[in-house]
Amino acid sequence: QVQLVESGGGLVQAGGSLRLSCAASGSIFSINTMRWYRQAPGKQRELVAAVTSGGSTNYADSVKGRFTISRDNAKNTVYLQMNSLKPEDTAVYYCNADIKRTWDFSEYRYWGQGTQVTVSS
Repeated sequence: QVQLVESGGGLVQAGGSLRLSCAASGSIFSINTMRWYRQAPGKQRELVAAVTSGGSTNYADSVKGRFTISRDNAKNTVYLQMNSLKPEDTAVYYCNADIKRTWDFSEYRYWGQGTQVTVSS
C-alpha cells in the first residue's frame, strides 16, 4: 500500500505564515512529480504548486512570490511554505504525488486526505 499524510494546517491571521507537509509512505519505488492543490467552499479544486523529482517548480499566479514548494527525496516528503497569507487562501489543501510502486512498478497518482487552512482577516 501507499499513502500520503498531510499536516500543518490551521488558523492564522492575514499576513501570517504556515508550513504544510505531506509524507508518502508504503511500498514506494520512486516518486515523480509532487503537487499541492486546494479547494475552497463552492469552488473547484485548483493546482497551487508542483515540484518534479529534479526540483523544477511551478506555481499558480495567485500564489507566486508568497508560496514556496520544496521536497526532501530522502524522506519522501513535500512541503508548502505559505507566507503573506490572505483570506482568499482559505481552503482545504491536498497533496498528490505520482508514485511508482514496488510490487508492479506502475505509476499511479495518489492523494492525501487534505488539511484545512483558514486565514482570518
